[in-house]
Amino acid sequence: MATSVTYPVPGPGPAPALGTAGFKAPAQASLWSDAWRRLRRNRMALISSVYLVLLVAVALVAIVHTPYSYREVGVATPYSGPSWAHWFGADILGRDVLSRLMVGAQISLIVGVGTQVFVVAVGVPIGLLAGYYKGWIDSVVSFIINVFYGIPDLLVAMILLLLLGPSLNNIIIAIVATRWMDMTRLVRGQTLALREREYIEAARSSGAKPAKILFGHILPNSLGPIIVQATFGVPAAILFEAFLSFLGIGVQPPTPSWGSMAAEGLAAIRIAPHMVIAPSIALSLTLMAFNFLGDGLRDALDPRQKR
Repeated sequence: MATSVTYPVPGPGPAPALGTAGFKAPAQASLWSDAWRRLRRNRMALISSVYLVLLVAVALVAIVHTPYSYREVGVATPYSGPSWAHWFGADILGRDVLSRLMVGAQISLIVGVGTQVFVVAVGVPIGLLAGYYKGWIDSVVSFIINVFYGIPDLLVAMILLLLLGPSLNNIIIAIVATRWMDMTRLVRGQTLALREREYIEAARSSGAKPAKILFGHILPNSLGPIIVQATFGVPAAILFEAFLSFLGIGVQPPTPSWGSMAAEGLAAIRIAPHMVIAPSIALSLTLMAFNFLGDGLRDALDPRQKR
């Protein structure tokens, strides 16, 4: 006679404990929290961030206070070197170099950050439209981008400054006119890749309007590359402004720019090298800081780097 065996069926009671402590699934980190965690591991990016914070603080302090007026002449002996009264010496007119460096930091940050704000405002919408609608819109935008890439940046900037006049606002306009293509091409490529994703197709089939798809789905998923591109664009704009000021078609005296300060000291580099060294070091450190920060953000926002 066969004997039936009955196996116990687990009831709705409490789950068996694993050892002495219950098991709890770890919460999945979001993209931005995970990127911040990876960015903190990049020492050069952190050091660069500290330097840039200090630079911003110096620029803000210079609005209300500098050791001497940046335009006051004769506060020190012309061409005099560093001293306790003038840490970075004096220039050809006896103006305090440190005070002029502090004001020059304002100019560099305004040009660098302000340029990228307008580059994003111009390049992102054009890139979104060209990548999403494709067709003749994409062809026209691609043709215009290729035309601008075929014209030297310096030539475009010089023509605009000669037509509009050398001023801080016109310098920003000139740089935006030579840099918007990079952002547009990046956003266009991101849009072309994202518009074929399943969740975009689902949103389109559910009746979502193009504006909702572009600014509610595609743009948020493109923020990482946009932020990285803008971060790399800041030092490029600062260097471009310094070069224009070095040529004498940038920020006009007596407003100091690191490029114009280096140009003024070039003629006296043998007897007063500090006039060239001080703005050159400030410019170099700022460019390196933004580049290291951009490298850190690029690695931190890359999903393939997640671990």
